[in-house]
Amino acid sequence: MQYQANTVEEYIDQIPEDRKAPIKKLRQTIKENLPKGFEEGILYKMIGYYVPHSLYPDGYHCDPQTPLPFINVASQKNFVALYHSGI
Repeated sequence: MQYQANTVEEYIDQIPEDRKAPIKKLRQTIKENLPKGFEEGILYKMIGYYVPHSLYPDGYHCDPQTPLPFINVASQKNFVALYHSGI
C-alpha cells in the first residue's frame, strides 16, 4: 500500500494499528545499527535509510537526484516489508 507522507512520523501515523509496533521496533533496531552519516526519511513512499548526497554526491545510479538507498521499510497490503539494497 502507498501512503502520502512527508515524514517518517506521518507514515507511521497512517499505517494500520497492528503494524505500528513492529515497524517502530524495526525502525529502532535499524537506527541503532545504521552506519554513521546515513539518514532516515521518506524514500519511494516508504521509510528509507540512505546515503545522503553530502556523503555520496553521485546519488543513485538510476536517478542521480535520489540519494543512494540502503534499506526501506514498508507496510504492504498483507505484510511488513524490509528491502535491503546491499551496498
